[in-house]
Parts: sequence; C-alpha cells; structure tokens
Amino acid sequence: KAVVSTQSTGGQFAGVENFGEMVSQLGLYTVTVLVGIAIHFFVVLPAIFFAFTRRNPIKYYYNMLPALATAFGTASSSATMPVTFKCVEESNKIDRRISRFVIPVGATINMDGTALYEAVACLFIAQVEGISMNFGEVVVTALTATLAAIGAAGIPSAGLVTMVMVLNAVNLPVDMISVILTVDWFLDRFRTMTNVMGDALGCAIVQRMCSEELEEMDRNKVVVEGEKKGDIEMGPPL
Repeated sequence: KAVVSTQSTGGQFAGVENFGEMVSQLGLYTVTVLVGIAIHFFVVLPAIFFAFTRRNPIKYYYNMLPALATAFGTASSSATMPVTFKCVEESNKIDRRISRFVIPVGATINMDGTALYEAVACLFIAQVEGISMNFGEVVVTALTATLAAIGAAGIPSAGLVTMVMVLNAVNLPVDMISVILTVDWFLDRFRTMTNVMGDALGCAIVQRMCSEELEEMDRNKVVVEGEKKGDIEMGPPL
C-alpha cells in the first residue's frame, strides 16, 4: 500500500508544471490547517468550556498534557483513551460515570479536528485543480465534512477514507488525495490532539449539566446501602 501511495503521489507531482509551486502550495495548506486547528484548540474550545462550566481552562488543559502527548505520538484517539481516562478522572476530577460514557462515544463521534481538516483539504484540492467553488458548494463541503468526520475511526489517517465522500459531494477529483498524503502524517497528530481535547472538555460540560442528577443518584445510593446495612444488623426475621 505504501508503494502504491508513493507512486500515485509521484504521478500527481509529475503532472504539475512547476514542482516548486506545488511544494509552496502544500506549505501554505499545512499552515492554514495548523492555524485553523490552533484557533479552535486555544480559542473556541476554551470559550465553550468556560461558558458551560465556569472553570479555569488553563488548569484543565495543563492536566491533560499526558493525554495530548500520547495523542501526538500515536495519532489515534482510541489508543490515547486509557491515558485520557486517567487525566480526566484523576487530574481533572471528572466523575467516572461521566468519563466512561463520554470519552468512548467522543472517540468515534466527536471528531472536530478531523472535520476542520477535511473541509480545508477539499478547498485546497479545488484551488490546485483550478476549480471555482460557489458559496453553496462551500457550505456543502463544510456540512459533509462534519458528517463524514462522525463516521471516521479513531485510528491514524482515518480521515482520508471519509474524505472521499466529501470530495464526491462537490464533484472534486478523488485521486488528488494522494497529493496531501505527503503532509497528512504530520497534520494528523494535531487534529488528533484536538479530538482528544474536545472529548475531555465534553466530559466536564456533561458533568456540569448533569450535576443535580449525579447528586441525586449518590443520595439514593447512600439510602439503599444504609437500608441494606440495617437489614444485615437486624438479622433474619424470626
């Protein structure tokens, strides 16, 4: 598979009149993706987190550093999941009942970094091919990228598979995916960090929204345990 991908990429570059221009375009594409991810990671996500929880996002981010480092190294939100559990539950004091539900679901559905990446990649391919996209096509690209990211697996470069769906939605050439393969391995690590952080922040938001229900469950548990303890002390009926 690696040989086929390399040959395909080489074929795409061979069709470009100015190789240096293509390399420059890939560089600008990489910078665009990183800037978009940075804005989402350092501005949008902390703002949403603070609006719902009224907690300090800087401290929460700091406690997630081991999970973020694992996400960067593995480029897989599924492989990072055990470390994410530890950081969320032990360092950020999230209820285990919340984290054990939200994080596995988020590792499959909450792919905000992947959605952002796929939308930018489609616009880049359209520009390289000299295809002008109107406002409606840009909206379709954004919506399709969001929906396609939901079905992406939590493994390295899974977004490239679902990107085929996005490209077909706006009639862009699918074979141009081989061009962005040269930088995908690098960008995949940053979008995985964004996905993992989104899952972790989602745990805190869900816990805040369900705080009353969790307290009621804890009170009911104490009452039930007290009744059981009382029955044991009284012994069996005569």
